[in-house]
Amino acid sequence: MSLLEDINRLLGKLNVPIETGIFSDKAPEQYIILVPLVSTFELFSDNQPNKDIEEIRISIFSKSNYINLKNKIQKTLLKNDFTITERRYNGYEKETKYHHYTIDVAKDYDIEEE
Repeated sequence: MSLLEDINRLLGKLNVPIETGIFSDKAPEQYIILVPLVSTFELFSDNQPNKDIEEIRISIFSKSNYINLKNKIQKTLLKNDFTITERRYNGYEKETKYHHYTIDVAKDYDIEEE
């Protein structure tokens, strides 16, 4: 599994459109964009990595109140052992009329031996 797969699976249950990178169709009133940020090897033993730590930015775009969706996402993430590393209101985009809120998430995965 990967963080991108896990986030898509969990947030897909919220019935809000989700895409990776950019929204490819006409944007609805509310949607989520996932942006992979980093994948690092942090924990080592015997010069071999034991964990792959992945981070993703979840961008919420909403033309109305984004707070209910933000709270549902945060609750879902924390309940499923994800680490929230940052939350930020990025502002109101006048051209598109969307509020933009981001949640940065990290999770570690065991390195699978072949």
